[in-house]
Amino acid sequence: MPDSPVLFLADTAPDGATTFTRADPGAAHVRVDDLGVTRGDGIFESVAVVAGTPQSLRHHLDRFTRSAALLDLPIPDTAAWARAVTDAAAAHPPAPELLAKLVLTRGVEGGDAPTGWVHVFPAPDHGPQRTAGIDVLVLERAYPSDVVTRAPWLLQGAKTLSYALNTASLRYARSHGAHDVVFVSSDGDVLEGPNSTVLARFADRWVTPPPELGILDGTTAGRALAWAAGRGDRTEVARLSADDLRVADAVWLLSSGRLSAPVRSLDGVPRPTDAALQAELLHHLLTVHD
Repeated sequence: MPDSPVLFLADTAPDGATTFTRADPGAAHVRVDDLGVTRGDGIFESVAVVAGTPQSLRHHLDRFTRSAALLDLPIPDTAAWARAVTDAAAAHPPAPELLAKLVLTRGVEGGDAPTGWVHVFPAPDHGPQRTAGIDVLVLERAYPSDVVTRAPWLLQGAKTLSYALNTASLRYARSHGAHDVVFVSSDGDVLEGPNSTVLARFADRWVTPPPELGILDGTTAGRALAWAAGRGDRTEVARLSADDLRVADAVWLLSSGRLSAPVRSLDGVPRPTDAALQAELLHHLLTVHD
């Protein structure tokens, strides 16, 4: 069946070497005392699989490794994880778009081995948001822009399983008639969305915020900037304010699953979108495999 998920479980040896075994995705595999379940003590990555090809896999694995280091988790055997993603994607029935979720937790409380898996499943239908655009609220994250150096224990910049605040912000947005959120720091820097990266265009200049602000290094944003540079436009990783977004020629939220979604309103104020440019960008993200 096209919607049949595929699951590969990790077995990590004391020396860090990891092997993966295919398992029944409908069976129970994670214990109730696993710290990923009880504390959100773990990390993850979501990799787009387009036409059977995992996108930006090396970039995702590099980020997975950085997140593990920030949480003092065992450093992933990236070669084994890459093979598992590729094998799981190949084992899934053909589909235009899939997601591969990589998860690594600290494991069972009191134990000495991490828990890990790769799960491949059909991506949600993001067609309407890609075409019609999204309504976005600007919300304060309540951290300063230098939180990474002032409070590294807050793990800003790590992709952790502790997503309760992110999902709460999305519920808040939806209860106020919006689809999504852009976070800003307490001192006014644009950060990221709960599960997306911000990209703004000013004429021929494309800008996304820097990871030094305690945000994720967006994999899809990297692909979008490479595409924009290939068009002959200027690309920058630089600071932005909410006012910058309000005067930009166009703004997108980018993520591995949704790919590119144009922002059609910000805090209820309509924003211009560029349907032709969005179509070009989305076509690139869907057809150029890396």
